[in-house]
Amino acid sequence: LLVATDLLLAMQAALVFPLSAAAQRLPRANPESVGMSSERLESLDAVMQRYIDANMLAGSVSLVARQGKVVHLKAQGHRYIEGNEPMSDDAIFVIMSMTKPIVSTALMMLFEEGYFLLDDPISRYLPEFSEKTVLVQTDEGVQRVPADRPITFRHVLSHTAGVDPARNLLMPEEQAQSGRKATLEETIVARASLPLAFHPGDEWRYGSSTDYVAILVERISGQRLDEFLQERIFDPLGMADTHYNVPASKVDRVAAAYSPTGPGNTIELGRAPEAREPTSYFGGTAGLSSTAPDYFRFSQMILNGGELNGVRLLSPSTVNLMITNHTGDFPIYIKGSDGYGFGLGFSMVTDPAKARQAITPGTFGWGGAWGTVFWIDPTEELITILMVQITSYRHFNIRQDVANMAMQAITKSLYAGQQKIRGYKEIPRGR
Repeated sequence: LLVATDLLLAMQAALVFPLSAAAQRLPRANPESVGMSSERLESLDAVMQRYIDANMLAGSVSLVARQGKVVHLKAQGHRYIEGNEPMSDDAIFVIMSMTKPIVSTALMMLFEEGYFLLDDPISRYLPEFSEKTVLVQTDEGVQRVPADRPITFRHVLSHTAGVDPARNLLMPEEQAQSGRKATLEETIVARASLPLAFHPGDEWRYGSSTDYVAILVERISGQRLDEFLQERIFDPLGMADTHYNVPASKVDRVAAAYSPTGPGNTIELGRAPEAREPTSYFGGTAGLSSTAPDYFRFSQMILNGGELNGVRLLSPSTVNLMITNHTGDFPIYIKGSDGYGFGLGFSMVTDPAKARQAITPGTFGWGGAWGTVFWIDPTEELITILMVQITSYRHFNIRQDVANMAMQAITKSLYAGQQKIRGYKEIPRGR
């Protein structure tokens, strides 16, 4: 009876939206079977459609999953307006900084293999960073002083390393060094002699520190980052459409990028989907392209405590460590709000009121510079993913809208007013 019921629910779900082959392989359920409302989930579609109708977005793919089952997957608008190409649920998006959680996961897999402790100095594998200086403002101007502590693995994973000094404070030759080179190795080695923006562990400043995470993966494993991710994460999880270099055979699924440069922040074509020269820069800060179904697989693995479909990448204790606030009371402003902390590759909501979202404390995730975002709520066992391609989204609240619309569709809450993250609640920031 249970098998028949599950089959019926899956058939009903399939009738709600046409699915690509990739989406058909996802575990699916009717929203009502996991305590959500089909009718209320339509509000998410309505919000996205309003943005599309107002010419603020070309198109979108939204995914909501609860208790391991996808209950909502909707492609709306166009993948490429000028080519009259409709959006599809397997469209490929440049995910920008949503690369960071994946690369951070790669380094934590090596943590589990005993290669380092969080408070070990990264100079153990990057000797170029053995002796660092820090830019300090004094009465005599900007001075360079020795760093009072080494950069650790925890620092680069939590954006507290100080590796992104203001370019205007650097010497001209140093400004040239701070730019990106042909490869990740060349870039990090060139930056090794640059001063830090602050003493490691003294502040939180979002930036390129996940590139240092990436080079650590390469130095420790002896593999190029793209090869490590393919072998250790993408292939085991079945993430067949996640790439640094999108194959030419998949270019017809790439979403065009649009910019809000028209009248009233309406969109104009920024970058058409086309075959590009392969990159040799496999970084941790950005670089990957992916789909909503693929990123769901990664997110569900994290929500499951490091395992998906019998394949375990991390232990539950390590996942708990990653989604715990490591930045203490540092001010962390996201979209102009505080109420957030930062773990090892993920931000998390510490105060929903300050974060101005109807979201459960302990919800974690991250977004990309072109509008993509994902949230994982371990208490409600909820995953929300939005894929769009807009080069600036500061003029509207699309990310908060998506999170709020997913939450308001819950009719049977698992939240009893207490944070339900297994393991740690908070870790004092390490220096």
